[in-house]
Amino acid sequence: MQVGVVSDTHDNLGVAQAAVDRFVAADVDMVVHCGDIISPFAARLFDTDEFDFYAARGNNDGEWALQSLVEEFGAYLGEMGELELETAHVAVYHGTSEAVVGALVDSGTYDYVLRGHTHEQVHERRNGTVHINPGGIPLDPAGGNPPAAVVLDTAADEVTFHDLG
Repeated sequence: MQVGVVSDTHDNLGVAQAAVDRFVAADVDMVVHCGDIISPFAARLFDTDEFDFYAARGNNDGEWALQSLVEEFGAYLGEMGELELETAHVAVYHGTSEAVVGALVDSGTYDYVLRGHTHEQVHERRNGTVHINPGGIPLDPAGGNPPAAVVLDTAADEVTFHDLG
């Protein structure tokens, strides 16, 4: 299964649209947004028949209408969600607590833990679990990774980062 992963787009329509375009070009089956979409108008970009859409709540997702809008065309996972895919068990969490992220990765329960929040790209394997953070809009414009879209191939266990900067 091809899974698109993005996080912390923070109402940046250019970055969000670049992510959608990348996911459509990669012919992903589903997209997971790991939080901090921010507003319904930014979420609407992910409303397409090209893929299924799932979103976790980020610490900056303050608009009440965001959840109901996402539920019109996708699934809103709340603070944390689990996805049972054809070949993988996945945890999705925005990542506001490093202790929770560490516990999810170290639990041995999940094949993949998808998270955001830090705006820093992460791809690591620990105890058989792959921990992925696609990054986000740079918190320091002078440094850090550019925003990225991740394409995860669960059948081949391959993770590819695509620059959205």
